[in-house]
Amino acid sequence: MDLKRVALGLHQGSLSMAERFIEEAIKRKSELDIKSLKPYIQKLISRMDESLKSNDTQKKAEDALMYSALFQNAALKNM
Repeated sequence: MDLKRVALGLHQGSLSMAERFIEEAIKRKSELDIKSLKPYIQKLISRMDESLKSNDTQKKAEDALMYSALFQNAALKNM
């Protein structure tokens, strides 16, 4: 949900809100045991960091929404 909020904040022009949720997403990432995840999820998580550091807000918003959907799909698949 944090990544979805990042995308919405950036799209709406609320950069401070988006930055706050980027911090939350990074905090959640640090709570994960990366080695226990499937390799494709590990790769997505590492690429997510690069995307969230981008200066292009439009691309950052699109990437955040894409990663949000991919992580949500992976979570639902494992249920």
